[in-house]
Formats: sequence, C-alpha cells, structure tokens
Amino acid sequence: MMQLERYIAAWRAHDVAAILATLAPDCVVIESFGPIYRGHDCVAQWVSTWLAEDGCVIDWTIGDLRTSAEGETAEWSFHYRWRGEEKRFDGATIATLRDGKLSYLREYATTAALYDWRGEWQQTFATTVS
Repeated sequence: MMQLERYIAAWRAHDVAAILATLAPDCVVIESFGPIYRGHDCVAQWVSTWLAEDGCVIDWTIGDLRTSAEGETAEWSFHYRWRGEEKRFDGATIATLRDGKLSYLREYATTAALYDWRGEWQQTFATTVS
C-alpha cells in the first residue's frame, strides 16, 4: 500500500495517529478548501477539530493512483458529512515523498458536476477577476 492510500484509509477510519504516521513531522498539507496546515501539531489539531465538529468521511475512493520515487498522485471521489451537511466531490492530490513519508500534500477539488461538452456550457463562467 502506498502512503497516499494509507493517508486516505486513515481518514476513512477517523484515526488521527494513523494520519500522522503517513506524514513527515514538518509536512505541509494544503486542503482543497484553502487552509494550509504545517507540521504534525497543526495537522493533529485540524483533524481532531474537524472530527469533533461532526466531521465524518463517509467514503473516499481512489480512482487512479500513480507513484514515483519522488511522489504520488491520485484522483479520487470524496463523500463526507460536516456540521450536519452531507456533500461529495471529485478531486486530486499531488504529494511529495521524503524518507518514505508524505512531506507535501496538495488537494484539488472539482468545483462543478462533470459533463460531456456538446457545444454549449452548462454553467456561466465568471467574467470578472477580483
């Protein structure tokens, strides 16, 4: 099992210690929602707080996983509940390995439902930049 698989399995099990076991002590984790967590202490606080606020990973399924000596990437589907709301989205993770641990992990999320383009867009795209 690869480190990214272990990381995701630990989230599914709601196991803070197992999550930390996959990460380098000075890791950087960038969540798809925007926050950046630096180091074991910060990650432990994030995960514990998320779980305490009714956070629950219902399913996190890897669709494609690739590995090299330097890192791992995965495409996945994420289904969760937090603060009483159940949601799901597709995403991807790019991770760097150091000494067999995840040292840098960045998540990306799909922001709309996927569809086959048939000559027209199903959503209006923002035309202004702030």
